[in-house]
Amino acid sequence: MPSTTITLNSVAHHDSLTIAPATGLAVRGLIRIPGDKSISHRSLMLGAIAAGETTIEGLLLGEDPRSTAACFRAMGAQISELNSEQVIVQGIGLGQLQEPGDVLDCGNSGTTIRLMLGLLASQPRRFFCVTGDASLRSRPMKRVIQPLQQMGAEIWCRSGGYAPIAVQGQTLRPIHFQSPIASAQVKSCVLLAGLLTEGATTVTEPALSRDHSERMLQAFGAEVRVDPEACSATVIGPAQLTGQRVVVPGDISSAAFWLVAGAIVPDSELLIENVGVNPTRTGILEVLAAMGADIQMEKQRIVAGEPVADLRVRSSPLQACTIGGDLIPRLIDEIPILAVAATCAQGTTIIRDAAELRVKESDRLAVMASQLNRMGAQVTEQPDGLEITGGTPLSGTEVDSHTDHRIAMSLTIAALIAKGSTTIHRAEAAAISYPDFIPTLRQVCL
Repeated sequence: MPSTTITLNSVAHHDSLTIAPATGLAVRGLIRIPGDKSISHRSLMLGAIAAGETTIEGLLLGEDPRSTAACFRAMGAQISELNSEQVIVQGIGLGQLQEPGDVLDCGNSGTTIRLMLGLLASQPRRFFCVTGDASLRSRPMKRVIQPLQQMGAEIWCRSGGYAPIAVQGQTLRPIHFQSPIASAQVKSCVLLAGLLTEGATTVTEPALSRDHSERMLQAFGAEVRVDPEACSATVIGPAQLTGQRVVVPGDISSAAFWLVAGAIVPDSELLIENVGVNPTRTGILEVLAAMGADIQMEKQRIVAGEPVADLRVRSSPLQACTIGGDLIPRLIDEIPILAVAATCAQGTTIIRDAAELRVKESDRLAVMASQLNRMGAQVTEQPDGLEITGGTPLSGTEVDSHTDHRIAMSLTIAALIAKGSTTIHRAEAAAISYPDFIPTLRQVCL
């Protein structure tokens, strides 16, 4: 039986990945995915501002957490070399971040810059300047700047609300912020600003976003009140944070690529170990179940306050569905790979209420529509989503990730079911959240 060809080529500082699936290709095996990116960021940040030592096991070794670690080292925290076994953070205490000698570079990480702004704005008498790469400098920051300014923050940014951003730390006042969008980054930024603020700082959202910050703040000793029915969270300041042991579960956003691969590549079966299944993150499982995917949760357990399970997926026929409403905040990062699943589903899948995807690392709606259509799919772009008519076979061609890690990996999974050879340009973007994605791909392609 001919083998699937997976070739990585480097040209002019960019990698292209070429995939030529063999006849009878299946994906099979055991996968252990990298640590959850959201939890990795938060464990580094809270460890840095807590009193005492924090140990982190299972940290994601992608570029984004490295940006977070570099920023907090520049502000006085001692963070050991990053690895997936154990990272040790010697915290400097809440309110003790030092004024750095240079601009803080957040790289490509929206989580780093948005969450960190809440901490910087609440450090009295200290000045900070933050920036990032070209992609990050084009992403909207008003959504966090405005509530911080309501709290009394002094912040300057480029016209339109873009980085670079300068912050003069202040003693802030508590607010009840009615967020116009369901965003864990906005909520977390305001709650972090509330740690040093006297009184109750509350964020209410139109729908429930992921709750990793609330869980971890409570674990580190902050008083946090959560009202899921009202979609609100409150932190009582000033808080006292103490270093903790954090075990980072596998990232369900990374597992999503293998869940879809296992579902759409014929005769496939994958077991994905140690996946975080926090209910604010499991929209991907609900949608795939609605589409008819054969997915089982095994060995369900609680690890360091987060629900974890092993996920087994087997190939099965898929049916179209509608994705929108309150479900969107619980699977916003998984929509690109769900678009790939939809190309294999009978009927027309409708994705709506997802305009937030236009201001991610790329315009994910436009990019997924254009690149899947290049492969022969039937995708219509809408202002806030996509309409995807499934059942049309994909054909190999040249596509581009637009340096977006989730686009790169989604197109790679699409290439596994395409007839002929597909080349994904700028495939190195996958390393932002999943450094071992390509070696894992080679491992499971049989």
